[in-house]
Amino acid sequence: MVNDPTRIITLQSHILAEQAQFPESTGTLSWILSALSISAKIIADKVRRARLENVLGPAGAENVQGEAQQKLDVLANEVLLASLGRREGVAMVASEENEEPVILRDEADGARRYAVLFDPLDGSSNLDVCGAVGTIFSILPHEAGVPARASLLQRGAAQVAAGYVLYGSSTVFVLTLGRGVDLFVLDPSVGAFILVERGLRIPAGNRSYSVNEGNRLSFPEGYRRYLDWAQREGYSSRYTGAMVADVHRILLKGGVFLYPPTAKAHHGKLRLMYEANPIAFLIEQAGGRALAGPTERLLEIAPTGIHQRTPVIVGAADQVDAVVAHLDES
Repeated sequence: MVNDPTRIITLQSHILAEQAQFPESTGTLSWILSALSISAKIIADKVRRARLENVLGPAGAENVQGEAQQKLDVLANEVLLASLGRREGVAMVASEENEEPVILRDEADGARRYAVLFDPLDGSSNLDVCGAVGTIFSILPHEAGVPARASLLQRGAAQVAAGYVLYGSSTVFVLTLGRGVDLFVLDPSVGAFILVERGLRIPAGNRSYSVNEGNRLSFPEGYRRYLDWAQREGYSSRYTGAMVADVHRILLKGGVFLYPPTAKAHHGKLRLMYEANPIAFLIEQAGGRALAGPTERLLEIAPTGIHQRTPVIVGAADQVDAVVAHLDES
């Protein structure tokens, strides 16, 4: 816990301190993270004032996934695209809401650049009932001259940074640069994200799971067997309808989050590039496990498309192991 009032550390100063550890750093990644933090503040304000500004409800269109877009889905997407588009170090961006990636800069000038992928507003169906929603982002390295699609379709293990922003009772920014997981909270009085937890580690022993049990009858047998076992063992069920909110609870308290294949979604429902990979990176950096099945590590999946879907099992290592033990019986 970072609780010394004489040593207030903002997200910006934390990023600069991390950058200083690498003399060869150009500061490009720092500028991208700065753009993401600015976007988060704007989106947080839009979420807080959504009812007052009449930006709740459907936008009247569908995204590339065939899902009804909410008005705030579109607004959040536009904010992120505009903010990241101004950063020289961003070669391309890809969003869950757009069918194709946006190529911004691909000049062979030797400059270090990155590809940024994001889900602008995870759990947006919660907005009408004042539930938690979030933004998820993933940053991949891009080498000049490498085709855009090849830069985007890298394994999750290649990520240089990932994180999410949770818009709830407070606005929380959770970040990994591949050296642990740090948590920041937006202080509205100063307009800055303040470091409150450094080096988060997922606690073991929390007997809880998060899954949409409305789909239970169409889960593969191993998942149903796990749920039968967990309920006999007195496990608690926790599910909000927003992956960011469920994962945030797991990071702080432990447990496991599941999104199995179903009869309607044989390959899973969550997007590998925008949701599963960045969350898997965070979970592993906090000492947990992140799988797509009994043995398949999420971060090692070779993607074939930017909108590819995958099953997900993420959480504390002991709780993921408990799920896997039942899948292995199949």
